[in-house]
Order: sequence, then structure tokens, then C-alpha cells
Amino acid sequence: MTDFKTTVELLERALTQMGEVIAAIGAEQSEWPTPCEGWGVHTLVRHVVGQDLRNFAMSARGETVDWRAPAEELHGDWAAQFRTGAAALLEVWRGADHSVPAGADDAPLRNRLDQQIAELAMHAWDLARATDQRITLDPELAEHGLAWSRQMLRPEFRGPDKAFGFEVAVAPDAPAYDRLAGWFGRDPDWKSPH
Repeated sequence: MTDFKTTVELLERALTQMGEVIAAIGAEQSEWPTPCEGWGVHTLVRHVVGQDLRNFAMSARGETVDWRAPAEELHGDWAAQFRTGAAALLEVWRGADHSVPAGADDAPLRNRLDQQIAELAMHAWDLARATDQRITLDPELAEHGLAWSRQMLRPEFRGPDKAFGFEVAVAPDAPAYDRLAGWFGRDPDWKSPH
């Protein structure tokens, strides 16, 4: 298990990776489908930029987050908007108290940090696949996200009208992002129709 400082560094890498993926999205790709069923590229970027970053910062500060609150709108340069939110999130984490109330118990902030790395790694894969980006995603981020989510993603979170699809079987020796995608209910072989 990594220490808190190292985990914040992993988050920084996850944010950098996501920023690079978002920056490579062309305007003509905004309505392309993604591996997230029913979500196009614009909708997924809006979720990451206008919802995840806001909620992640609130969570890092120990505030109560309404995860169902709608995402803020995207304006103009998605990559710049992401970088602004990412910098603010990192600033919060670097100054964070390492143990604050997390729901009904006193779970460490570390759990929230791990969740954010998993979410960013998964959605970077989603967007890279959706927009046919030929980049190498950081496998350590996928491994870290997978280790956390295997402990936290319970069966009741999966299925129709749930946050996650049912697990897709993937070989245990498959690449890290294939295993992460399968665990999060994505088809690792999903290809953009464009």
C-alpha cells in the first residue's frame, strides 16, 4: 500500500493523463459514443470536468457531496476548464487533513483519494477508446484503481439503472486497463464506430 503523499502523486498523474486525453479530443468527436452505455463524448467530458472535479474537491475537504447533483456546463476549451479544476483539486489534496469524517464513520481520506484515481483512470480509457486515441495509458493507475475498486465496488452497485454495469470477464493476465474496464462493466474490446 502506498503512503498518502505517494497516492497524491498518483492522483496528479491521473489528472495529467486525463488532461492529455481531453486535450486530444477533436470538436467533431463531441457526439461520438463512448464505452459508457448511453453517454457520448461530450456527456462524459462534462461528467468528469463539471461534476467529478467539483465533487472530488468537496470530498477532499470533508464536505458532504450530492453525487446526483447535475454536472456544470462545459464552456469553450474543455482542456483548459479541466486543467483549472484539476489544479484546484490537487491544491486541496496537498493541504488535506488525512482523516476526516467520511459518511457514517471516520474513514480516512485515503479511500476518497483512491476512488478518484480509479474514476479518472477508467474515464481516461473510456475517452481514449471513444476518440480512437493511440496513446499509452499509465498501467500503474489502472492497477491502483483496480486494487481499490475490487475492495469497494459491491454487487448492489451493479446492473440496470446503477452506477456500474455487471463485470465483464477478462483474463487475469490481460493488460491492466482491460481488467479495469471489465471490472467496471465495460467491454475491453469496445471500439469506436468512427
